[in-house]
Amino acid sequence: MQELDVGVKILVITTIFPNSKQHTLGIFVRERMFQVAKHCEIKVVAPVPWFPFVRYIKKGYRPKVPFLEIQDGIEVYHPRFFNIPKLCKFLDGIFFFISSILTTINLRKSFKFDIIDAHFIYPEGFGAVLLGKVIRRPVIITERGTIRKLLKYPLIKPQIQYALGKAVKVFTVCNDLKKAVTELGIPEKRVVVVPNGVDIEKFKPVEKQKARKELGLLEYKKIIISAGGLVERKGFHRIISVLPEIKKTIPEIMYVIVGGASVEGNYEPVLRKMVKDLNLENDVLFAGPQPHDVLYKWLSASDIFCLATSNEGWANVFLEAMACGLPVVTTRVGGNEEVVISEDYGLLFNLEDRQEMIDMILKALKKDWGREKIVHYARSNTWDERIHDLLNNIKDIINPDKSYVSAKVFTP
Repeated sequence: MQELDVGVKILVITTIFPNSKQHTLGIFVRERMFQVAKHCEIKVVAPVPWFPFVRYIKKGYRPKVPFLEIQDGIEVYHPRFFNIPKLCKFLDGIFFFISSILTTINLRKSFKFDIIDAHFIYPEGFGAVLLGKVIRRPVIITERGTIRKLLKYPLIKPQIQYALGKAVKVFTVCNDLKKAVTELGIPEKRVVVVPNGVDIEKFKPVEKQKARKELGLLEYKKIIISAGGLVERKGFHRIISVLPEIKKTIPEIMYVIVGGASVEGNYEPVLRKMVKDLNLENDVLFAGPQPHDVLYKWLSASDIFCLATSNEGWANVFLEAMACGLPVVTTRVGGNEEVVISEDYGLLFNLEDRQEMIDMILKALKKDWGREKIVHYARSNTWDERIHDLLNNIKDIINPDKSYVSAKVFTP
């Protein structure tokens, strides 16, 4: 892959981004954009939700975050974003814009960015389009998987349509999301699929027993691992519910859950109650949120990766698991089939088919996987491929008279 000489300055807009209090929040956005930062200059405006009485609602619900943080040499700004918990969500786009405008205008004085890159369609995409109108900068929107859920809200849907219509280009992380965008009348030529990639320097296989010893995991166990925010959508409860049946065939099973609360909520109390009610306390480990640069050890220590998710764009963690040699067992939803493209790399099951889920998990645990082939597939989907394509599209927006060559996405 040729080196990119990009004289472009990008302002990244998102509410989902790691900070000093929430280290794993939106790590997938950070991974993508900090890879971009290797080729051009970026700054990040990541507003944090704020409401005056939230401290009385739930302790630790919205931790205080510094206004400015420096992450790997990159400035990340956290203006306060007025946000009423669970209410008036159709106003979030307007509040996002109002809360971000002063920071953006002040930043523009010293950082002459060429383009605004908003991650997620709402409230970020809508708010970013309004910001772009005020400061006269083009806006691109990266849609990651929330659009279908948000379109169900009648007061939010027209805001989404407006934002997509005004963005100069819409990037989606999978073809399934591109379809969702074009179904709203956005021309296909303005919608570009740029999947997520994997950092193969950070995610690499290590010897299983060595990883287990370091993490204090029993050597003889068959380990299923899931990782992600502990929310209902991710489907941890579905896996817990079938563990008693899995145990009948594989008594030495263990389920490791890596993750914690997220902006979507915290389903951990429900999950822990399920574990207790099913008498699975010795079979399920809540490992909590793990630093991104340590996750590879947990993946390498496991036998299969499983995520019974009900909605997904392009889950970075699938390629991260594969880069550590793990097959992926997941649902046929969203972009999952675009990642797990062959039974050489994993198995798929229908979301509502409980028996099929059990069968696929058991099949994966018993199968003699070609781990090297799985690793090779992951390594053929690196960030270098993705970022090359993304930045050439951005250059084409800023300098439309110059053509670019799209990077090829690996297929086996």
